[in-house]
Amino acid sequence: MDASEAAFAPIHEQAAEVRSGRLSPVEIVERALDRIERHDGKLQAFTEVYAEEARFAAEAAERDIRAGRYLGPLHGFPIAVKDLVDIEGRITTGGSKAWADRVSPETATLVRRLVAAGMIVIGKTRTVEFAYGGWGTNEHMGTPWNPWDLETHRVPGGSSSGTGVAVGAGLTPAGIGTDTGGSVRIPAAFCGTVGLKVTVGRISVHGVLPLSHSLDTPGPLARSVEDAALVYEAVKGADLADPSTLSAPVDDSLATLKRGIAGMRIATMAAAERDAIEPDILDAYDASLRVLEALDARLEPVPLPYRFTEYRDMAGAIIGAEAYAKLAHLADDDAAPLDSAVRLRLRAGGMITAKEYIEALDAQRRAKAAFAEAMDGFSALVLPTLPMAAIPVADVDQSRTPADITRMANVLGLCALALPNGLTRGGLPSSLQVVGRPFDEATVLRIGWAYEQSTDWHTRRPPGL
Repeated sequence: MDASEAAFAPIHEQAAEVRSGRLSPVEIVERALDRIERHDGKLQAFTEVYAEEARFAAEAAERDIRAGRYLGPLHGFPIAVKDLVDIEGRITTGGSKAWADRVSPETATLVRRLVAAGMIVIGKTRTVEFAYGGWGTNEHMGTPWNPWDLETHRVPGGSSSGTGVAVGAGLTPAGIGTDTGGSVRIPAAFCGTVGLKVTVGRISVHGVLPLSHSLDTPGPLARSVEDAALVYEAVKGADLADPSTLSAPVDDSLATLKRGIAGMRIATMAAAERDAIEPDILDAYDASLRVLEALDARLEPVPLPYRFTEYRDMAGAIIGAEAYAKLAHLADDDAAPLDSAVRLRLRAGGMITAKEYIEALDAQRRAKAAFAEAMDGFSALVLPTLPMAAIPVADVDQSRTPADITRMANVLGLCALALPNGLTRGGLPSSLQVVGRPFDEATVLRIGWAYEQSTDWHTRRPPGL
């Protein structure tokens, strides 16, 4: 394959070549750095690129592999990390001009685990300020350019905007984002990649700047479901620095990934929700259901106890209150250089009373129980990830969110996978979302892998890149 094709090749397809010595980590990293140099001036995915350090790490990986010290299928591959994740001694701004000079005091657990698996952190990627927004815009620090339209500046999706663009444009084969209301899945959907939202407690948040302590989850974006599973397996697990991880059950998503979905009972979107979905997205969703049926899954529409918008608003109240509690000192400081839309969201969270916050938590508990009852007997729920494709940045209404469907998984404590399932008539990606029970990442990845093997949407590349 030529250099452009190689840039979009999934990690799992190249790993055997690396292990055998036919493909060098030095070559892989140089390819990524070259693409970043050529394309990121336009795309603006990265805040920092660690070129020199990445080259040194690639050379070390090559020596280790030649000496028989092979660490596994991620060894020698670059990964981008959202500018919300600490790396000791590096700048981590959280997307805020107010923190432009903030030096990380330590390295996040997930970064240490990536490095232990042999991955090479190639740089930091842009984020919506404080990770508080779904469109991917950032007034002061810059809005990345969706790679699927190089003529019109379209939203990349947020809040993990830079990671979505970096992976979607083939600048890096994988990246790390965070998901509080859809912030891994939204950029994955808008940029045509795979994104995994894990259950709270699966991946340590130690060293990740918080937005909503009860809903925040880090997760991978990648070129394929198998690559997402590889990164997930590398970073998950118990961490004494994050108590939420200590009671998570053990799983092995790679062991069950390729077992197929014949006989699985899978819930689908209720008819009442269809009117809110754009026609091209709905067509792609219906086509995806036919693929799953052809794989002998048993599909059945299930009316949920609440509408998508009710789950959205329930999550919004919790995010708002918890975000304001963390960031009130900046939100209420008129001199602080905050994104105007983010400041409004934070101040709205400050208007939520303690009584209203407790009531939102009570509603969340009831909603979890009702959802579990509705889903009894089903392995997962498949939905569109978003109701629309990426819109022009100029058309964004900051009072609205694209997270109408994604927030449900967050407020209910579920896991979810977003993966490409089509292109609109305008040539923009659409996305399928597989939503699973808490701590059942293995099943959503298994369903996603089966779907992916029967389609070629994950192989599509943005034109011109």
